[in-house]
Amino acid sequence: MSHEHVSYLELLARGAGTEAYDRPVLLARASGAGPEELAELEEAKQLALRVRAELEGRRRREAELSALFATAHDLAGLRDLDAVLRAIVQRARSLLGTEVAYLSLNDPAAGDTYMRVTEGSVSARFQQVRLGMGEGLGGLVAQTARPYVTEDYFEDPRFQHTRTIDAAVRDEGLVAILGVPLSLGSQVIGVLFAADRRARIFEREQVALLGSLAAHAAVAIDTANLLAETRSALAELERANDIIREHSGVIERASEVHDRLSELVLHGGGVHDVADAVSEVLGGTVEFTEAGAGSARRAGGHAVREGDDWVAAVSAGGETLGALVLHGQPDLDPVDQRTLERAALVTSLLLLARRSAGEAEQRVRGELLDDLLDAPDRDRRLLRERAARLRTDSEAPHVVLAARIDRAADDASEADAGGRESADRQRLWSAASHLAATRHGLASARDGGTVLLLPLGPGEGAADLARQTARHLGGTLREPVTVGASAPVRMPLDRPDQVAVAYQEARRCLDALVLLHRSGQGAAAEDLGFLGLLLADGRDIDGFVGRTIGQVVAYDRRRGTELVRTLDAYFASGMSPARTKDELHVHVNTVAQRLERVGRLLGPDWQSPARALEIQLALRLHALSDAVTGT
Repeated sequence: MSHEHVSYLELLARGAGTEAYDRPVLLARASGAGPEELAELEEAKQLALRVRAELEGRRRREAELSALFATAHDLAGLRDLDAVLRAIVQRARSLLGTEVAYLSLNDPAAGDTYMRVTEGSVSARFQQVRLGMGEGLGGLVAQTARPYVTEDYFEDPRFQHTRTIDAAVRDEGLVAILGVPLSLGSQVIGVLFAADRRARIFEREQVALLGSLAAHAAVAIDTANLLAETRSALAELERANDIIREHSGVIERASEVHDRLSELVLHGGGVHDVADAVSEVLGGTVEFTEAGAGSARRAGGHAVREGDDWVAAVSAGGETLGALVLHGQPDLDPVDQRTLERAALVTSLLLLARRSAGEAEQRVRGELLDDLLDAPDRDRRLLRERAARLRTDSEAPHVVLAARIDRAADDASEADAGGRESADRQRLWSAASHLAATRHGLASARDGGTVLLLPLGPGEGAADLARQTARHLGGTLREPVTVGASAPVRMPLDRPDQVAVAYQEARRCLDALVLLHRSGQGAAAEDLGFLGLLLADGRDIDGFVGRTIGQVVAYDRRRGTELVRTLDAYFASGMSPARTKDELHVHVNTVAQRLERVGRLLGPDWQSPARALEIQLALRLHALSDAVTGT
């Protein structure tokens, strides 16, 4: 590893700023480095910057997840509602990097909304302001139950500006404001804000993050209300002790499940681990499904009853990722409903983290395969290092596979067809990337389809791998996928030039399958008979002869018979037994017996036009081979 590469690793290790990554290039240019060395340094710099960006993104996501789960832990041990709400507002200000964050609650009696908690505020007037429903940004959020964001509040005509509100906002010096609703079901109970004293743009991810914190705040208020209701029931109901025990058990279960979910996330647990933990705590069976959210999708994050089941939608940023379904507990306590809802929130965070990591790995695998195809002169040592980080088996023989979804022509418009083809390519690339990751191979989108580089397993051939890949991708996408395979490539990372050659062979095989009306199948050149002999780069003549008439040749060698000579005469005589017996000077019954033996060796369809053509070509190639070797 060069000194400059070590410098970039040191920069990454100490978390240096982006401007520091220009220094090695500037030093090399100043010392008179050549164009190739400068190009290599520039490439290393870009790679280091990508790694730095990925690390920064991971650190940011880890900070967000840590804050969300810290909030969930606060809720599990809820004692002081004001303390929990202050913690949520402080985390909103810290994670979004704003100067001010605050939370308001609706007052149904007065018909307005008032400040409950502020963080970073310096204006007493602002801390005491009340907003009528529909007034200002916060009043509009409270009235419509939708998030609103503005880069410059005073220049934004969407909001109803009043003298009181504008004076308070101006006194605080706020310019950019983001507000999201605190909702319990369809009811808005308040608004969570993040604001800056300068113009800025709030990204969609920041809006979603503030929405997640708002959901926690709503749960905290709801939980506090449930506790208040329980205390009131102590004074009003004769069965006070039973109610206390029941609610205590439910709250303890909620606390237990939050502790367990936090531990699962911190120790790398998965979605099904979350379902198992909630199943044990709630005393039923919880499963995660990618479909079937049903009415839960429209319930604003709350669990809904469907028959004897309870369903909580797993969603993030408006996208439904699936649902948690609880079986076996039709009469679910309200706090246990909240537990199921919180488990759904944790599940959505895990899925988003897994998706982010998976997409990053897919891109890296695709970039490595693209380099093998497009830049075979790359440093092979670096290629091996990149493959090792992806846990790719570089020693095993590999096969290049070209895969494509081939649809029949229909009446769809050209615009619709183009959009559908783009969606098909994306779906195919995603499925192929997942397959490549599980098989320790590579995948990339290319030429209207997808190319894969997969290692061969013990006893596995290129044709076997092509058929398996077609079945797997077709089953995943629920529509036919055609796959053409190359001949095996030995140690492709040591011979990257052969990968591009093998890809062209795989594409020819794919096109041949479509022309032969075999779309939806997988095959290598060896599956296509004499056509495969023409398509393959290796021209495996001995392999073709062996696959076509090898059993007949072997029978002659073992028994001393003349089945090959009889076949040759039979085809030369226009497939007439009578003329064949004259050519061989034997009885016609002898010809019939020999042909019957050939049929048992080659199969009953050996005289069909397609098989007969291949057999005649194999006989000619076999004769040429014997002539060359003198046998």
